[in-house]
Amino acid sequence: MSSSFVTIVLWTAALGSGLMAGVYFAFSVFVMKAFAELETTQAIAAMNAINKVILRSLFMPLFFGSTVVSVLLIIAAFNQWGDVGAAVALIAGLVYLFGMFMCTVIFNVPLNNMLRDLNPQSARAEEAWLHYLKSWTKWNHLRTVSSLISCMLCIWLLFVR
Repeated sequence: MSSSFVTIVLWTAALGSGLMAGVYFAFSVFVMKAFAELETTQAIAAMNAINKVILRSLFMPLFFGSTVVSVLLIIAAFNQWGDVGAAVALIAGLVYLFGMFMCTVIFNVPLNNMLRDLNPQSARAEEAWLHYLKSWTKWNHLRTVSSLISCMLCIWLLFVR
C-alpha cells in the first residue's frame, strides 16, 4: 500500500474515532446521568427515542464507516509490517474494532433491544431500567476509551511517519 493511502487511512481513522469518542463521552458523562434523574417511564421513553432517531442519523454512516476504516488500518499494518508504527497501527485498528464496534454489537445493541421491548408500565420496568442504565453505561465507557485510544494512536502515527 502506498504511503499516501496509509496517511489518508490514518487521518480518516483519527477523525472518525475522535468523533465517536466524543459522542460516547457525552453519553457517559452527562446524557445517561440526566436520564438517571428522570422518572423511569420518562427515561425509558427518552432513551428509546434516541435509539430510534440514531438509526436514521449521520451517526450510522460514521459508525460503520469508521469501523471499515479500522479494518483498513489493520490491513495496512500487516501490509507495512516492519515499517515504523505498523504494530501501533495494528493496535489502533484492533482496539477500535473490538472496543468500539464489537462492544456495541455484543453488549449495547442487545440492551437497546431489551429496552425497546420493555413495557414501561410493567412491574419490572424500574428494575430493568436500572440494570440497563448501569450495564449500558459501563459498556459505553469502554467504547469511549477505545475510540479515544485509537484516535490518539492514529494522531501519534501521523506525527512519527
